[in-house]
Amino acid sequence: MQDNENMAIGACFCGQIRIKLKSHPLMSGLCHCHDCRKLTGSPYSYSLVVKTAELEVLGKPKEVPKTSDSGNDIRNYFCPDCGTPLYGHQVKSDGSPDEITVVRAGIFDDSVLNHCKPQAELYTDSRLKWVEPVAGAEQFGGMMALS
Repeated sequence: MQDNENMAIGACFCGQIRIKLKSHPLMSGLCHCHDCRKLTGSPYSYSLVVKTAELEVLGKPKEVPKTSDSGNDIRNYFCPDCGTPLYGHQVKSDGSPDEITVVRAGIFDDSVLNHCKPQAELYTDSRLKWVEPVAGAEQFGGMMALS
């Protein structure tokens, strides 16, 4: 992560939405679930897991609610202009965001990504046969518990 006041800054493709991480990610990982494939248009998603309180969003992303593969109510956020997937989180029963947010890693530049090798892979039971596991990453057939 950049050491610019301990903050990493990412942005959507068109630059209308910027995301600031005020601390280091709790973890990083790949997800092979069908929802993540649809969200990213690729065989898996690569995301950073952060504390929601440590995330600052500049701009007004579009919210898309859905029930995820795990059965949880989630909200995913995209740039309303260019469509870049930005982040998502589960929603508590009172409608507020969970304490953990999953930020799409591709919005950050290489100076961040080179320090965030995936530590885990989720929904590996859905991984495409031609995609190899990341060496050293913990493997989960479904969702893992984040605490």
